[in-house]
This record gives sequence, structure tokens and C-alpha cells, in this order.
Amino acid sequence: MEILEIETGGHSELRNVTEAVNGAVRKSGAKEGVCLVFIPHTTCAVTLNENWDPDVQKDIENFLNRAVPWENGYRHQEGNSAAHIKTLLTGSSVSVPIHGGRLFLGEWQGVYLAEYDGPRKRKMTVCCLPCS
Repeated sequence: MEILEIETGGHSELRNVTEAVNGAVRKSGAKEGVCLVFIPHTTCAVTLNENWDPDVQKDIENFLNRAVPWENGYRHQEGNSAAHIKTLLTGSSVSVPIHGGRLFLGEWQGVYLAEYDGPRKRKMTVCCLPCS
């Protein structure tokens, strides 16, 4: 298992972390298996999505901001309920097959850390489970 530290730069952003996760897969030595990526935060998520056109990430951010506005009469006193709700919608973990010592992603797929309450220093746990 490896814990990656990622510093986010904005209040809300989708950060492509595919190469960092692939680095952890290489370091693990797993050639075939499954990679579990987990975010131990309640206002940040991990997801898979298109990594070719950056407009897709902006479209996702814009949609989530419209669907879950930052100010909406929430009761949570810390003032970041929108971030918690977005994390609930997008998820705190993904599983990706490992093939040939790398993430076995679709041609256009990438792994993204989704920041909803930044900027912050985030941790991402990468656990590689090799097949025997």
C-alpha cells in the first residue's frame, strides 16, 4: 500500500492523478491484479473519467456546482455541506484492473482526484492486489 499526498490548488477542481497512481502500481511490482484507490476524506473524491479533453472536467465541475450549490441553506455549521454532498455523489474509491504492470484503463480514461473544499493537502491510498 502507498499513500500519495496531493496538494490541490483550487476550491473545486478535478486533478488528473493517473500517472501518480501508475507510479504506485509500478512500485508495488504487481503485474496483474486490481488497484484500489481510496480517498480518506469526506470533502474530496476519486473518480474515473475522460482524460483527453479538459473541457469534460470543466463541464463536470459546472454541473456539480449547479446541482449542489455552495450556499443552499444547509444546516452543517462548518459551511461545507455542498462538498460533502458532492463526495457522496462521486465516491471515495475506485477499483481498476492492473495488466502488464499498469492500470488497465480505457483509451480515454484517467483517474481523478475531485476536490470540493480546497485548496488542501489530500491523501490518496493506493493498494495493489496482485493475482496469483
